[in-house]
Amino acid sequence: MPNAKVLESKKAAVDALAEKLQGATAAVFVDYKGITVAQDTELRNQFRAAGVEYTVVKNTLTRFAANKIGYNQFDELLNGTTSLACTTGDPIAPARIVCEFAKKNKDLLKIKGGIIEGSVLTAEELNAFGELPSKDALLSQVLGTFLAPITSLAVVLDQICKAQGGDTAAAAETTEG
Repeated sequence: MPNAKVLESKKAAVDALAEKLQGATAAVFVDYKGITVAQDTELRNQFRAAGVEYTVVKNTLTRFAANKIGYNQFDELLNGTTSLACTTGDPIAPARIVCEFAKKNKDLLKIKGGIIEGSVLTAEELNAFGELPSKDALLSQVLGTFLAPITSLAVVLDQICKAQGGDTAAAAETTEG
């Protein structure tokens, strides 16, 4: 039977992990089998730059933590080599970074499953999220589509003005003078 000190430290680890999972906008479980130290360092740097916390987790403690907060769906996934990419920022970042890294490194990493904003998602769903651009890139695309009609209108009005009387600056001078 484990001594009380070890048991208390494991309970504290489960509580901390449960709190981390509950407060995260996204948590992705990753199978990292076969990754080299250099590749792991590169991956950790990418996660750090995106504000994602990446740690290797113990399956049993993670299972207890997930079950504690109501995520019983991970019982089958939590076996073998498992790491956790967790963030309170951009919910797409962990899945996107794992997908991009896997493409560059011959599919060494595999998403097992995860949580995005309280919803449990399968590996396939997270891989689809991983294909999306970042939140800032999506916002830029939306703003670009809003700007396109206004820009087109300005160009058309300028062409009409040039066709009718020439230069707009000359027209402005004649009305002032």
